[in-house]
Amino acid sequence: MSTETVASVKVGTSLPTLSADDPFGAWTAALRARADAGLDHVMVGDHVSFHVGFGMDGLTSAAMVLAAEPRLSVEIGIYLLALRHPVPTARQLATISELAPGRLTLGVGVGGEDRHEIEICGIDPATRGARLDECIHVIRALSTGEKLTFQGTHIDVADAQILPAIQPAIPLIVGGRSAAAVHRAGVLGDGWLGIWASPSRFARVVDETAEIAAESGRGDVSWKHAMQVWCAFGDPDVARERLARSMKKLYRVPFEKFARYSPAGSPSDVAEFLWPYVDAGCRSFNLLTVGPDAASVDGAAEVRSLLN
Repeated sequence: MSTETVASVKVGTSLPTLSADDPFGAWTAALRARADAGLDHVMVGDHVSFHVGFGMDGLTSAAMVLAAEPRLSVEIGIYLLALRHPVPTARQLATISELAPGRLTLGVGVGGEDRHEIEICGIDPATRGARLDECIHVIRALSTGEKLTFQGTHIDVADAQILPAIQPAIPLIVGGRSAAAVHRAGVLGDGWLGIWASPSRFARVVDETAEIAAESGRGDVSWKHAMQVWCAFGDPDVARERLARSMKKLYRVPFEKFARYSPAGSPSDVAEFLWPYVDAGCRSFNLLTVGPDAASVDGAAEVRSLLN
């Protein structure tokens, strides 16, 4: 555990599966519990049709959270921006910003675990990286309120304008484990959103993004590096088994591929696992919790206390 004083570390969690009987009531109760516990934010995901049709719209979910619980911020991790046109997406972001200024962080990435999801949206998976770069450029430019004409390989925009300008700017962090994703974060992002990465890898990316940004002439970037961590609270053996079942079902690969990045046990166990990432430069954690929601909220709140 580090003894060095660091900036405040933010901790948020994912949300539980919605109740079929009263989904909105269950959601608002879950949000209230997180705000009452002192958590900083909620993490929402984004999928159009993942594997067997599973999904949720990240911006719609974010808007609902922000409206339902004003004490919480939202981090989208990650929004599949390459599957959308950037102009209507910029309008959605501007609308959310008007209603909840400064409370949204947009994580973006290319996706990758299910190529079919990309194909059914009419996007060639081979072009998604280049398309994402162009989408980020367009959204960044439109967020200023100025008119934009942009001609790219995949996106063409003529005299587009989105008003009002987004103030304060919505932080845009880039997810992905590839070299291309790290380069994208350095050139276009406000931070890197890691997942299934070691602390040493996280530290290297922090340094690499700073170097890439400097080489790109970006100057002083207010970095907001973050980490998504699957975890479970409770008896270590029981919690790990629960975590393994959930991740294997979702990703359709053996849990052994994720095990060393996915802590299970007491809040102090999880905090001890996260400390090296704090030392490496992480200042925000999205805990993707598995298990009873009350235990997840209490555990995450204790982790937040231990890290701060």
